[in-house]
Amino acid sequence: MKIPAIKKLVEEYSLKELMAAEEAIVEEQQPAIEVAGEDEGEQLTHVLAAVWILNDMQDNGTDFKTALREYTKKVRVSIS
Repeated sequence: MKIPAIKKLVEEYSLKELMAAEEAIVEEQQPAIEVAGEDEGEQLTHVLAAVWILNDMQDNGTDFKTALREYTKKVRVSIS
């Protein structure tokens, strides 16, 4: 998971575009948008993170840094 890649997705693409990219990656197709990542797994991670962050920003009125912090907390809890 690379924060700059997630930030770029959040800043440059809509939720609709990101969800279409998620579907394309899951279906093993090339997404219509540029998604950074060494492989499909990392690309999917970046897209899922961007979707979660955008939703958090819209639902809670938070800024990117706050939403990113909340997302990374959830990731850390799920890993430990």
